[in-house]
Amino acid sequence: MTDSTLQIFQFPCRSDNYGIIMRERGAKEAICIDAPEVEPIEDVLEDKGLHLHTLLTTHHHQDHVEGNKSLKASQKCTIIGPAEEEDRIPGIDQSVNHGDEIEVLGRRVQVIGTPGHTLGQVAYYFPDDGVVFAADALFAMGCGRIFEGDAEMMHTALQRLARLPDETKVYAGHEYTLSNAKFAVSVDGTNKRLLERAREVELLRDEGAPTLPTTIAEEKATNPFLRVKDPAIRAYLGMEDADDVDVFAELRVRKDRF
Repeated sequence: MTDSTLQIFQFPCRSDNYGIIMRERGAKEAICIDAPEVEPIEDVLEDKGLHLHTLLTTHHHQDHVEGNKSLKASQKCTIIGPAEEEDRIPGIDQSVNHGDEIEVLGRRVQVIGTPGHTLGQVAYYFPDDGVVFAADALFAMGCGRIFEGDAEMMHTALQRLARLPDETKVYAGHEYTLSNAKFAVSVDGTNKRLLERAREVELLRDEGAPTLPTTIAEEKATNPFLRVKDPAIRAYLGMEDADDVDVFAELRVRKDRF
C-alpha cells in the first residue's frame, strides 16, 4: 500500500452518529459515507469549499439516509447503495453487491457485504488507501445489533472485515466505544491490551475526543466479537467446545442485555 493522499473529515451528527467526508488532498470534489443529518454535512462541505460528487450509502436505517434527498437536490450528487435495499435507499442511482469493485473519483472502492444489522448492509473498502467504512457492522470493541439478520450472518460479515490487512483503518457509524469497552472487559477481563485500551478510551471521552478510527489489528486484539475462538472468553462463557457462531450469538445476547 502506498502513502494515501485521501483526506478524511470525520464529524459528529445527531446524538452519536459520525459523518464522513473525504477528498483527494486539495481537490474540490468529495465523497460522503452515509447522510445521517444534512446540516453538519453541508457545513463541512461549505467550510472546505467542496462539492459532493458521490454519496456512498451503507444501509437503509433512517439515521444513515436522512439527508440523502436533500443532498441530492442541493449537490446533484450520485447516490450508491446496496442492491438488496435499493427500494429503501432514498434517491439511489446505482446499486452494488458484495464483491463488486467500483471507481469513485478515480479511486478503487471494493464492496463488502456485511449483513446482520440489516439484510443488505455493505461496507466500503478503499484498498489503495488502507481504509474501510464499516457503518453499523464493526464498531470499536463491538458490533452492530442484529435487527434483520441472524448471528451467523453477522459473524460471517465480521470475519470478512477481519481478513482485511491489519493496518487497515476502520471508520464506524457511531461513537459507541466507551460502552463497548465496558462490555468487552466484562467478558475478556484478563486481556491486558483490552484493559489498557479501555483506559485510553475513558480519557478520550472525558476530553470529548473521538475514539475512531480504529484498526483491524486493534479490533482483533480487543474486540470480543472478533475473538470468539479465544480460550479465556470461551471459559468465561462456559462454552469451551461450542461452535464459533454459538459463542458469537451468546456474546451478542449478553451485549444486548448489558
